[in-house]
Amino acid sequence: MNNPLSEYQSKTAFDEMFFKNKVVRESHKSLKENIEGLGSEDLDSRQDLIDKSMMKMGITFNVYHDMRGTERIFPLNVIPRVIPFSEWKVIEEGLQQRIKALNLFIQDIYNDQKILKDGKIPSEYILNSSTFLKECMGITPAKSIWCHITGTDLIRDENGDFVVLEDNLRCPSGVAYMLENREIMKRVYSTFFEKSNILPISEYPDHLLSMLRYLSDVDNPTVAILSPGIYNSAYFEHSFLARKLGVPLVQASDLVIKDNKVYMKTIKELKRVHVIYRRIDDAYLDPLTFNPDSLLGVPGLFKSFRDGNVALVNAPGTGIADDKLIYTFVPEFIRYYLNEEPKLKNVKTYNCTDKTDLKYVIENLPKLVVKAVNEAGGYGMLVGPASTKEEQAEFKDKILDDPRNYIAQPVVNFSTSPSYVDGKLGARHVDLRPYIIYGEEIKIVPGGLSRVALKENSLVVNSSQGGGSKDTWIIK
Repeated sequence: MNNPLSEYQSKTAFDEMFFKNKVVRESHKSLKENIEGLGSEDLDSRQDLIDKSMMKMGITFNVYHDMRGTERIFPLNVIPRVIPFSEWKVIEEGLQQRIKALNLFIQDIYNDQKILKDGKIPSEYILNSSTFLKECMGITPAKSIWCHITGTDLIRDENGDFVVLEDNLRCPSGVAYMLENREIMKRVYSTFFEKSNILPISEYPDHLLSMLRYLSDVDNPTVAILSPGIYNSAYFEHSFLARKLGVPLVQASDLVIKDNKVYMKTIKELKRVHVIYRRIDDAYLDPLTFNPDSLLGVPGLFKSFRDGNVALVNAPGTGIADDKLIYTFVPEFIRYYLNEEPKLKNVKTYNCTDKTDLKYVIENLPKLVVKAVNEAGGYGMLVGPASTKEEQAEFKDKILDDPRNYIAQPVVNFSTSPSYVDGKLGARHVDLRPYIIYGEEIKIVPGGLSRVALKENSLVVNSSQGGGSKDTWIIK
């Protein structure tokens, strides 16, 4: 039986399994022995089982504007990702700190704006952001919580330290894949799970439902998940979570506003809805308040929310903290609101509204990653080393035309993890998206969605750009 790891090597990045001298890290010894005991043929059969299971279970996502079709499985790699418990505790504490500060920032921005008055961030950065909703001024949502669910993207830098790449506070997706990945891997590696202390993630739906119910003062509140419908890229997740939570999955046509309260249509009568986990962006949420052409939203929903008659998760306006320029100030938010030093660092980021930073970015486009501040999913981005001169010239014009809309970061050669691709085991770059639930307490299940760049040497992990996923094992 051949050893799948015999030719494995990670040339430049921090590798999570091996030191530079090919000595295995203590945290990965059991996984290494397990892989070596399987061999390539066994890995092939297990990967095939995973692929068939995902298709049979309907674990798919939609890709728009793709000639090959819209629906695809989200590839799950047969090799899991291992993170030691000691490192996870640092991540957990850092994320709890970060979410507290972000929530206080959002509450402040839509009310007293003390941070602006104290000069900690230029007011034009906030007021000129497309994600700042003036309609939210003066609002304090239920329990004073804005960002109930957050999916923060982390990477390991060249030193092996976890750093924050970006925050996702509007409608973060991917948690269904995290949960389903674990169920599949428990079948594929049943013996390993029996022998190892891999921390469970199965409590996520319970934490989510508890948080949603906590937002209402009614004894037995009605909770619903609001989806744009079957053509949305994350519809699998919407339906999955509705089943797991045992709550209705609704679309705009299922809801009506009566006496400034939200009701759901049923066969017998209208039923009051107290909490809505909405998977619709702010702009399309209510055509009476935001985009008048929206067919996805519910007319009058925002006023009902504003008047405290329904809780919306996440609250409208939360997207201000998703702005990638605002991201650069999060360490300062932590110091300002919590009087603490950040436990997780940001990636070095250049602010294109700053003349010195702008000059550096324009002169170094081939070396940098440039991002539009409100894009996601790998779109609106220039990866300098992989770009053409024509693409660089195009982005130069875009940046100079609207500096506020762009930030830039150095190319971080983030960590690699062993991955089985096309019958070979090689090093592939991975990131991590833990999911944070903010209710009566801040809950983070141990792990998250590890996304993997399936193409060798690629740094793009997004599913819409050809990436895949790994089950994330926190081993205590």
